[in-house]
Amino acid sequence: MSKPIVAIVGRPNVGKSTLFNYIVGKRISIVEDTPGVTRDRVYAEGNWRGRSFTLVDTGGIEPESDDVILSQMREQANLAISMADVIVFVTDLKQGVTAADSDIALMLKKSKKPIVLVCNKADNYGKVPDDIYEFYNLGLGEPHRVSAANAIGIGDMLDAIYEELPPQTDDENKDEAIKVAIIGKPNVGKSSLVNKILGENRVIVSNVAGTTRDAIDSEFENEFGKYVFIDTAGIRRKSKVSENLEKYSVMRSLLAVERADVCLLMIDANEGVTEQDTKIAGEAHEAGKGIIIVVNKWDEYEKGNGTLEQYKKDVYNKLSYLSYAPILFISAKTGQRVNKLFEMINSVASQNALRVSTSVLNQVLNEAIAIVQPPTDKGKRLRLFYMTQASTKPPTFVVFVNDKDLFHFSYERYLVNQIRKEFGLVGTPVRIIVRERMEKE
Repeated sequence: MSKPIVAIVGRPNVGKSTLFNYIVGKRISIVEDTPGVTRDRVYAEGNWRGRSFTLVDTGGIEPESDDVILSQMREQANLAISMADVIVFVTDLKQGVTAADSDIALMLKKSKKPIVLVCNKADNYGKVPDDIYEFYNLGLGEPHRVSAANAIGIGDMLDAIYEELPPQTDDENKDEAIKVAIIGKPNVGKSSLVNKILGENRVIVSNVAGTTRDAIDSEFENEFGKYVFIDTAGIRRKSKVSENLEKYSVMRSLLAVERADVCLLMIDANEGVTEQDTKIAGEAHEAGKGIIIVVNKWDEYEKGNGTLEQYKKDVYNKLSYLSYAPILFISAKTGQRVNKLFEMINSVASQNALRVSTSVLNQVLNEAIAIVQPPTDKGKRLRLFYMTQASTKPPTFVVFVNDKDLFHFSYERYLVNQIRKEFGLVGTPVRIIVRERMEKE
């Protein structure tokens, strides 16, 4: 079972993003895109009373607006609602119930999802203001008074959300299957690949409705192991303009990435790496997931001497931060090289979860220091005392040094390369955290 999804919705300027930032415990900027295209949805992990969940911040909903940007925000909010397990409906206590609030409440009731009604901007403790009672007219149960700006009432609201989360299963953390998200822009062959795998190579297969309502998780087992393929296909809606479609694609892909162990970034061989590919790939990289670059429709691509190596070079040039990710050229239509995916997925998942003992790690560190001396600045040399592994998925290492300011990015990159050279770590990001330690310690 993957983490439940909690969507924050409401009309513009009621404090949704402030509430979002407070719950996740950090300020996450809202990305503004080009005019005429709504901002990206923002995702982060929240945790309350030991239960983790994925929190989704949405754009403001204006139910009757004809404005292009506002109507796009409404579409994205609708999409978030359809994916959510719990909906947090944020209103403005100072403004009272507006016609837009009533329309949104009606829309939310039709979703038949659990709804937590929040009245934000209740900036004072004490007596319950009379203004709160009109919110009962929305028919969504008891309104929760909060002040996102002043952190008032947040705990009670989170308790209400907690009570509405779907039951936690006992085997939530015992799943042996590797979760594989197939990501990429529309029409690169994501569903064709899933159909090829499930239709011709299957041993055991059952379709299970995924946590994201628009995706289908396909459980699959063969001689290589157990897998759950998270298909983000079915994104394109003919009634929407192409820019809208790409937003839906990114939104679904982000949720699929969050749930996955390994991401298959599918690229159309005929189109090459596009701007949207780089955006989706960047999300998988930042999330620390195992990544395999899958170039589909290779059977249609015109080839000559050295074509494959040149194509690889071009891909890595455009996705320079994914130089660690292996590339596989396939045809989902004919099944060419599709079987090779399974061993690659197993290898990348294993590398992403690799743990190295501290003693072995420090042998590698000492050898690296002997080969290339740490840098100096104004007569002061960087000293590296020791290294330990902090976590996996992705492999994350902590290096203790005498002065963090001396630890230049170029030396960090050198250490990462030395670690990769020793342990492989193909297909996974590697992270290094620098900590200062006094020499007398």
